[in-house]
Amino acid sequence: MRRLAMSWVLVVLVALLSGCGYNTIQSKDEAVTAAWSQVLNVYKRRADLVPNLVATVRGYASHEQQVLTQVTEARSKVGSINVNADDPASLQQFQQAQGELQSAIGRLLVVSEAYPQLKADQNFLQLQAQLEGTENRITVERQRYIQTVQDYNTYIRQFPTNLTAMMFGYKPKPNFTVDNVEQIQEAPQVDFGTPSQQSQPQPAQPPAPVGG
Repeated sequence: MRRLAMSWVLVVLVALLSGCGYNTIQSKDEAVTAAWSQVLNVYKRRADLVPNLVATVRGYASHEQQVLTQVTEARSKVGSINVNADDPASLQQFQQAQGELQSAIGRLLVVSEAYPQLKADQNFLQLQAQLEGTENRITVERQRYIQTVQDYNTYIRQFPTNLTAMMFGYKPKPNFTVDNVEQIQEAPQVDFGTPSQQSQPQPAQPPAPVGG
């Protein structure tokens, strides 16, 4: 008899939890975790391209040591961060490091403009295409993560779901900051296939007339 009563209690509890959004909270929380994994994957892809990019540029522009060092150090900093997406401070540190790496790569690509042979190197062209595709994926996955977190946060703040979330310790998750959201609306331009405009040669001046 007692077992039957306990069974009914469990059935009632399950029904109450389902009605209060518990299962949906689980689903949305898992969606945030999956979206974050994709963000990390595309960031890792960019970091993995850096060593080959640096090595290729160094082969043609070894004296650009300052820029090469900045890229290498920025990549190292990114790799040393053990980010916790549920911790606002950790997420902010992660964003800052990724922004520094993005800027360093941008400076390196600008430097490459001064080296026509580098720009014609097939390895460099392949890396350039891969990097451009990766930056586009970063934009997509970050925007997807932003939307997924917003969906989760909105849901657990609604009544009566907020009571269920409070009961089981589910809290709003930090998200990318407004500045970062604005920065990722467009992927960085890394296409250096079009030659830079060169100054047009000045027409030769006619010789001065010889005085008679």
